[in-house]
Amino acid sequence: MEKIFLRISFAAALLALVVIVLGAYVRLSDAGLGCPDWPGCYGKLLAPTATADVAAANLAFPEQPVESPKAWKEMIHRYFASTLGLFILALAGIAWKQRRTLGQQVKLPLFLVILVAFQGALGMWTVTLLLKPAIVTLHLLGGMLTLALLWWSMLTHWQNKIHRDKGDTRLTVTPMVKRWALLALIVVYCQIALGGWTSTNYVALHCWDLPTCQGQWLPPTDFREGFTLWREVGVNYEGGVLSREAGTAVHLTHRIGAVITFFVVGGLSLALFFSGSLAGRRYGALIAFALCVQISLGLLNILLVLPIAVAVAHNGGAAVLLLSLVTVHRRLKSHPIQTQATPANKDYSSSAQLN
Repeated sequence: MEKIFLRISFAAALLALVVIVLGAYVRLSDAGLGCPDWPGCYGKLLAPTATADVAAANLAFPEQPVESPKAWKEMIHRYFASTLGLFILALAGIAWKQRRTLGQQVKLPLFLVILVAFQGALGMWTVTLLLKPAIVTLHLLGGMLTLALLWWSMLTHWQNKIHRDKGDTRLTVTPMVKRWALLALIVVYCQIALGGWTSTNYVALHCWDLPTCQGQWLPPTDFREGFTLWREVGVNYEGGVLSREAGTAVHLTHRIGAVITFFVVGGLSLALFFSGSLAGRRYGALIAFALCVQISLGLLNILLVLPIAVAVAHNGGAAVLLLSLVTVHRRLKSHPIQTQATPANKDYSSSAQLN
């Protein structure tokens, strides 16, 4: 059962990543309201494509005429999300069955069931509240949290039950590096929230030049309107409703967040790379690579005027960067704190082994 739990955890994490990328594609291709109802699509399990089905759907939902390609994009995303929910239920079932087994995770799999149920509710409200930015952004953050927790669960099970480190892959770090890793994780999650707010308000191109914005270092902005989290119900938010000044404020904040993220995560990468161990160099290089790819995709979004492939990849890149930091944070949590400089080739005692 241990290996089954591990395999399902890994498969669920990969599926969660796919769901996040699909969700970004649905949103960026303006298909978020491709189905005006939930959980079906125009009252059907499958998106209508036949002429008779389309005609019947148009009669039932005259305010939202059928666009079959958009409807299918939305439904495919829902199918994958529903499958992810089944995977998480399977993990919770195994965890509960094995709850008396030493080292078996129970609380986290059960919490994931609650989280994915809340994600389903957010998916429904995304449609019924007509793409309200606060709901859509919260839906994105819930998806990222689901992905991170599934990956954490998989890593924990792998390290505690299956894997035992070799000597040259151990990490010994200072308390500062551990705190820095946690800070980087928080900063990236906050930057994902800012990115989601930018995307769901459709302001990704409110600054169309680099490094300035609208040809100025500080163009007219309205932060109060831009960061009003809850707006009136009944408004269709597809395409965005913010004024130019409010949209500019949101975009600029996301850019500032990107600079902060670059220095915080980049600093962690350097700290790991020069920690004096092979594992530190590997993890430092991993984080640096994920960070550079993500920054590059963000720049390309501006330079190429937000091509959908690059924009979707930017969302996926954020998820991968988050996973790399979760991986590092989990590994650091499993290793001893360095109290003095440790040569890279020093032999370690058994107390340095993974839990």
